[in-house]
Amino acid sequence: MDLTTLRAVLAELRPLLVPARFEKAQQPNPHTLQLGLRGLSGMRWLEISWLAAAPRLLAIDPPPKQGDGSTLARVLHHGLSGLALVAIEQEGFERVVDLHFAPRPGEPSGRRLVVELMGRHSNVFLLDAQGRVVSLARQVREQQSRLRPIASGSSYVRPPALQSDPPSLKEPQERWLRRLQLVPVSLRQALQQTYQGISPALALQLADGAPVPAVELLAQPVGELRQEDWDHLWANWQRWLQDLEQERFGWEDCDSTTGSGGSSHYRCWGTASQGPVNAPLAAYYRQRLGQGELQRRRASLELKLLAAREREERQRQQQQALLDQVESGDDLRRQADALLCLGAPSREQVAEAQALYRRARRLRRSVVSITPRLELHQRQLERIDASLAFLALHSPEISPGRGHPYGDLEEALSQLEALEQESEELLARGGTEGRRSGRRGPPRPGPASIPSPLELLTPGGLRVQVGRNHRQNEWISIRQARRGDLWFHAQECPGSHVMLKASASVAADADLQLAADLAAHFSRARQNVRVPVLKVPCDQLQRLAGAAAGTVTHKGGEVVWASPERAAHWLATAESVPKVPAEPGP
Repeated sequence: MDLTTLRAVLAELRPLLVPARFEKAQQPNPHTLQLGLRGLSGMRWLEISWLAAAPRLLAIDPPPKQGDGSTLARVLHHGLSGLALVAIEQEGFERVVDLHFAPRPGEPSGRRLVVELMGRHSNVFLLDAQGRVVSLARQVREQQSRLRPIASGSSYVRPPALQSDPPSLKEPQERWLRRLQLVPVSLRQALQQTYQGISPALALQLADGAPVPAVELLAQPVGELRQEDWDHLWANWQRWLQDLEQERFGWEDCDSTTGSGGSSHYRCWGTASQGPVNAPLAAYYRQRLGQGELQRRRASLELKLLAAREREERQRQQQQALLDQVESGDDLRRQADALLCLGAPSREQVAEAQALYRRARRLRRSVVSITPRLELHQRQLERIDASLAFLALHSPEISPGRGHPYGDLEEALSQLEALEQESEELLARGGTEGRRSGRRGPPRPGPASIPSPLELLTPGGLRVQVGRNHRQNEWISIRQARRGDLWFHAQECPGSHVMLKASASVAADADLQLAADLAAHFSRARQNVRVPVLKVPCDQLQRLAGAAAGTVTHKGGEVVWASPERAAHWLATAESVPKVPAEPGP
């Protein structure tokens, strides 16, 4: 959040939030604070974050209730209770914002919330009327900063002044040009080292529209720029400073303006006709930070499943080793027979033979207990492998694009949460598959927890459902299936259940082939050129008694050959995917 972006957001927030009564504070995560403020236009929420990778201050949609019991949130709720936000100040080119709170507008502020948005040095301070720190987001100890250690109870000190100079509309072009050409560095370095408030994104905007593409222009040494390049840069420089002074801002994607800014940059400075800044900026952060959170949680879940798989495999091998020892029971009996067949066995030899017989009997009896445990570990390994497959196959990286259910971040997070909950239950159960509680399977979900499998429409207009976890597999294969529906699954391979709703209409060959291709695509065999897929009428499916969700057996059916690549191509070229509401349970 550079200086221009911050100025644009504050210009938009002041009319909405000043004045506004403080009502609520919550801290949803260790580096984010959310304030509820009630103004003349209703309740507004302000989000403040000191996350090093994305420090920000902006208005957000009403968030869910979370984190109101954190220490910082409680201190803010106590310290700002009954006060109103009466001023939002930001001076110069420092990314430091002062939020002043007073009993009512026109009175001196009794509390001040200082927000410093400076990368890894970002922080938030609650100050009293004397400027002492009542509370802060993170302590700054002396070993972290000898120049500016700050803790609760100490007097607040402003950050050290920036070494570069602030830009000014009063500076003539000749002096501006001389300063930028003083050191033989690239134009990008010259802008950022000479003047305050010049971020990489702003530098791209200043160079935008030049005869040379912006990225190439910024990479050129200042001594090699032509006069027309300097004239163009000076014109944009003047327009930027005038827009800052008059608070003329607008939002526009950097891709559509520079053609070379990359998707990680954005534009929030331009003509006011381009629209407000806060809403698209909030959406930008929500998407980028949501993607990071999604990847972090996916990686964490994958590590848990891999560790559980290693543990199950080790225990399975131990049980298999015990089972292999049973074969040695015959050798023990033969050894005992040989001892008793001696002409005159001694007392010790008879005792040794009897001990060998007892060991052989124990080994033979152990088969009854080892075999079920071995089967249990094997089933648990298959379930974990299937969960790992779901995690890999239904990730946002393989989404066909916008408009598709996988292209939606909220949908991806929802599906990951379902898989996280299911995996926690799977790992906590430890392979018992519900037998400890005496159930014959998982409970039927209530109306509020109806699974949401991926639902598509085939070229022939038939609905096809794809399970994205064990519970969704069971939902579409057993609970939602109707006579005439067809079930598809990659043969002998972990993957999704695919149900073609052929009960609604006769399925054409293209519909059947697409369902088979989808089953191959959403399976562990998706890298193969051709994949054998089972096609089974749903009335020939049967749930295994006592087994975990999504475990089915079938009678008959046929094997069809499918192409994962063909399914991937169809998904990538589909412009939109209708979301079909789930049918009520039978």
